[in-house]
Amino acid sequence: MKKLACAIAAAALGIGAASAKAEYPDRAITLVVAYGAGGATDIAARNLTAVTPKYIPQPILVVNRTGAGGATGTASVKSADADGYTMMVARVGSHTVNPAMKATLPYTIEDFRYVAVFELNPVVCATSPSSGIDSMDALIEKVKAAPGEVTYSSSGVGSLLHIAGALVIDAFGVENATEAVTHLPFRGGGEAATQVVAGNATFICTNSSALMGHIQSGNLQPLLVTVPERLEGVDAPTAAELGHPELETLVGWSGIAGPKDIPDEVHDAWSGWIEEIVKDEEWIETARGLGSVPVEMSTKDSIAFINNQYNVFKGLVDRLGMRIE
Repeated sequence: MKKLACAIAAAALGIGAASAKAEYPDRAITLVVAYGAGGATDIAARNLTAVTPKYIPQPILVVNRTGAGGATGTASVKSADADGYTMMVARVGSHTVNPAMKATLPYTIEDFRYVAVFELNPVVCATSPSSGIDSMDALIEKVKAAPGEVTYSSSGVGSLLHIAGALVIDAFGVENATEAVTHLPFRGGGEAATQVVAGNATFICTNSSALMGHIQSGNLQPLLVTVPERLEGVDAPTAAELGHPELETLVGWSGIAGPKDIPDEVHDAWSGWIEEIVKDEEWIETARGLGSVPVEMSTKDSIAFINNQYNVFKGLVDRLGMRIE
């Protein structure tokens, strides 16, 4: 009888432990942003967490871990416990451009388990109105007149902004684009944008969400957008209108990812939450107001999209000689 009671007690403990394990999440979740405050990744994270209380039963704590063009924060998530309590906003720079540009990184794109891409961001090139540059023609003319003197800002070496500035200049026929313009890396897209506003960098090519506030306030003059149709709230021609539809490959994106070995229950929970969030009218309205394009993308489609972006940028890096050893 005593043995039976012990067996029942042990079974009950086992059931209790299993139930507790299944109850994800039972505490706050850290959502890592590998870039600084005010940049496109930070904006995406905070727009997302503004509506997560509707769908996620625990707080989501956004933590900015900056450095090395997004590599520091990204590597920290790779090394985190795979229990679902450290996740991140995977980003075009950290998960496609960085791996395409840098020969030595503390991670690869295979080191993460992806949930979904939830938004796309067209790239906008812009200058300060005080620069006197009000069109791409004017910018290219200035670059050709004084090679090396025109500067562009980015969120770090190996970021989307880094490759975008050089690629745009190259597309418009400037030879040796990586030498014709001077790259100025800063700590995040927010700082990169404010440096152009302040006149400390000539231009920037970055995600629309990071520039929309500056454009709407008149602090930045948009020159080009990398979308097939003109972007609402941005008075600038499309790349195709300017004769360069190939620049439509320049697009940012945000998604959710965790360490490679997060369990199915964590992945499936996040998948369900994101599926609801991308249909949330409050989130959609805010995202669109920031110049972002909300998307519903399955895990399978997200992985295919991310791999394709990596291959596109790897080809561009090789052609422009931007590989960093």
